[in-house]
Amino acid sequence: MNEIICPNCKKAFKVDEAGFADILKQVRDHQFEEELASRLALAENEKNTAVELAKANIKNSLQEELAKKDKQLTELKSKSDAELTTQLAQKEVEIAEIKSKVQNAEIEKKLEVSEAVKAIEKERDNLTNDLKIKEAEKESLEISIKDKFTNQLVVKDETIKMRDDEINRLKDFKQKLSTKMVGETLEQHCEIEFNKLRATAFQNAYFEKDNDSKGGTKGDYIYKETDEMGNEIISIMFEMKNENDETATKKRNEDFFAKLDK
Repeated sequence: MNEIICPNCKKAFKVDEAGFADILKQVRDHQFEEELASRLALAENEKNTAVELAKANIKNSLQEELAKKDKQLTELKSKSDAELTTQLAQKEVEIAEIKSKVQNAEIEKKLEVSEAVKAIEKERDNLTNDLKIKEAEKESLEISIKDKFTNQLVVKDETIKMRDDEINRLKDFKQKLSTKMVGETLEQHCEIEFNKLRATAFQNAYFEKDNDSKGGTKGDYIYKETDEMGNEIISIMFEMKNENDETATKKRNEDFFAKLDK
């Protein structure tokens, strides 16, 4: 579970993986769509404004120049034919030059607008590609997280199953043991654990089944320890008792003290 803190109330709440992924997707998609729409709209407005302004400037400039030339032509008509012809030819050349400049200016503006549009389209394409990459990364991350949790659940389920199987096996094994076998399993366990430490901690001692019957009774195991001269210094008798969980008649440790006291 993921913990999320609300930006308004500052309280933390938990959501599962699917909920967290859905919230993350909504936030990213909404932010990207708003940003993309805003930038495209701004670029479109800038393009239209630039085109209209260029057209208006060119048109006004041309009209002003033509008006001037028309005025000059009207004034020149009153002069002599030779001078008028010369001046008219000169003005026609000037008008042609002006028209050529206007056309060149229009072409230049069109090129500038075209380049601006291409730059905006390129930026839009880059944003679209970035979105695709982010979507792919998000999808890959979601798959990775899902696989991770799936594997963890599988391992957890397998571990629980193994433990349950082991518990059931031990319960079944213990149920099948006879009373004598249950006691012998405790005896064997104690003897094995003692022998593990005998070479280092109990070199002058032994722990084994008690075969010496005294007064018609004997213990299950006996522990004896001697000093360096072979003199017995410790002797302990053990009554090894174990029982199944299902045993009807339960015994307490005190029930065996009388036997050990003989």
